[in-house]
Formats: sequence, structure tokens, C-alpha cells
Amino acid sequence: MAKKLKTKEDYYLASQWTLMGRKLKKHKLAIAAFIVLAILYLGALFADFLAPYSLEEYDGIYRNTAPSKVHVMHEGEFVGPFIYSLEKTINREDFSVTMSENTEEYYKVKFFVHGCEYKILGFIPCDLHLFGVSEGSKGGSGAKIMLFGADSLGRDIFSRVLLGSRISLSIPFASAFISLFLGITIGSISGYFGGTTDIIIQRIIEVIGAVPQIPLWMALSAAIPAGISTVKMYFYMTLILSFINWTGMARIVRGKFLSLKNEDYVMAARLAGVSTWKIIWKHLVPGFMSYLIVSLTLGIPGSIVGETSMSYLGLGIKSPATSWGVLLQEASSVTDVAANPHKLIPILFVTITVLAFNFLGDGMRDAADPYK
Repeated sequence: MAKKLKTKEDYYLASQWTLMGRKLKKHKLAIAAFIVLAILYLGALFADFLAPYSLEEYDGIYRNTAPSKVHVMHEGEFVGPFIYSLEKTINREDFSVTMSENTEEYYKVKFFVHGCEYKILGFIPCDLHLFGVSEGSKGGSGAKIMLFGADSLGRDIFSRVLLGSRISLSIPFASAFISLFLGITIGSISGYFGGTTDIIIQRIIEVIGAVPQIPLWMALSAAIPAGISTVKMYFYMTLILSFINWTGMARIVRGKFLSLKNEDYVMAARLAGVSTWKIIWKHLVPGFMSYLIVSLTLGIPGSIVGETSMSYLGLGIKSPATSWGVLLQEASSVTDVAANPHKLIPILFVTITVLAFNFLGDGMRDAADPYK
């Protein structure tokens, strides 16, 4: 939180971070984006609790069904939120399948219900879920609530979106931080030392930048061993995205170092016998750290799109593990989407997340110049 500045003197003596925080708080769009991102990341953190079903739960009768209709009135009587079970009808003439609600029995929607087991934060056993359906009014147990509909195997898309967000939101974040570290380290070496070192590093960056991204993804993904676990795939995808995305940050850092390395305070540090790495990390990098954080914020959306694209192309996470890219891959057929438009719901989460990071980045970019 930004420190409150009471007097004009406090304003001019305040640190750059205090001024940035003060100006960022006035950027309503950035604050709204931050709140949206906080909700998305909290949803990913507690996805097992929020999702009514696990990735392994499916029901054939719900294959490709539309989002569940939640009712509150049954036969003219208010009973609270509930759903009906579905019945499948096959037309004997053209063999078309029709799904309809069985209105004879209803299933109440309840909160804090017991279901499939999971581990909170990976180590606390629990089976409590935010919501689910109870037994039917006549004792039946054949209904499921699917807020976003079901996929081709009868799995709940709402649960898969929540559980998939853990990968789609964490891989780009981890990748962006690794790219930031590589960009600062390699870019600082290139800009500070110059000469042959700078030439070699810049030619490497140009070679990586000249290769089209999709063939580069394919080449790097081909090096991943087949049949590895989801955890290892997560690790490899993070490395792949980091390997591709550090070059832009390195060039930004190089340019800053070229303009700052001959400043008086840097020359004074050299004459005082300060080591090269201490000059880089203590005197040069903090001078434009606010811009690096802004670049990091604006770079995360690119990593999100990258992870989604890799999974969509079948180069990343694969089913039964899930991510937003995997969900979109399963909706890649035009005829399938035309018949089941609810399968495109995951793309809304990708779009909202990317826009939120961009709005937050814009706000931080404006706040990085607090005296403006």
C-alpha cells in the first residue's frame, strides 16, 4: 500500500515506490484489473474446493449437454435453487438424440457438500466442496449440476476451467519471472561490458528472434520425453516459454545499461573499487526497476497466450490433465462448436485474464512516471 503523503515536502522526499503506489491507486481501471486477477488466482488456489467435480468424474448421459438450468419454482411452489435430471430420447426415424428435463423430480442445490476427495494446498485431506446437488425429492441420485455444460465425455466444463486455471495462470507467471531474471542477467552483461561480448549476445538474440514461434515450440516440445508426468510437463513448458521470452527483456536492459553505465554515480562507484556485479545489481538495475516490473506485467499475457497456444496445438499439457488450452483444443472442430457453443466458454477466461494484465500493466506504466 502506498504511504499517505500529508505535506508537499513529504511528496518530494517520498521514494519512487511510494509515488508509484500513490498514483496507481488513482488508476481505476488498473485497480479493477487487479481485483479481477486476484479473484482468478484465488479461484485457482482453491479450485478443488470451488469445483463440484474432479477431472476424473464423468457421466455419459451428459455428453455435450448445455449448461444446467437452475430453477427456483417447482409446480408453482418456491423450493429454492434446484435442477432437474436429464433424460435422453432417441428418434427412431433419423436416430437424432434429444435431451430433456425430467420435471417429476428435482434436486436441490446445496452449499458445502461432501464429494470427491482432494488435498488443500497439496497436503491437507478434504472432501468438502462449495456447492453440489442433494438427493432428489423422491430419493433419486441421478442429477449433476454443470454451470458451463459438459464436454464430449460428460465432464463438467466449469470444474475443468477452475482446475485448468492452476496451470494456465501459474506457468506464465513462473515463466515471466524466469524470463525477467535471464533478461536482466544477460542484458546487463551485454550492455555493461559491450565489445565482443555484446556482439555475441546480440547475434544469439537475433537468431532466436528470427525463428518463427510455432516451429520453435514444435522443436523444443519434440525434445520432451514421451509419457512423462504432468508435473514434469509443467516444468518443461515453463522452461520452453522462458527460453523464448527472455530476449525482449534482455534488449530493454541492454539499452538501459548503455545509457546509464557512464553516469557520474557509476563512475564514482568504479573509482571507489566497487565490484562489477555490485555496480550492476545495486546501482544500475534499481535505477529502472519500476520499468522492469511494468515490462513483466505486460509480458505475462504473452506467456498466457503462449501456454494456451502450445496446449491447443497439442505441444503442451495433454488430457486427462487440463488447462485452458486443452479445453480449447477439445473445441477445435467447427461443427462441434456450432452444435455446442458452450465449449467456447474457456476462451472468455483467457480473454479476461489477458485484458486484466494489460490494463494493470498500463496503470503501472503510467505510475512508473509519478511526477508526470
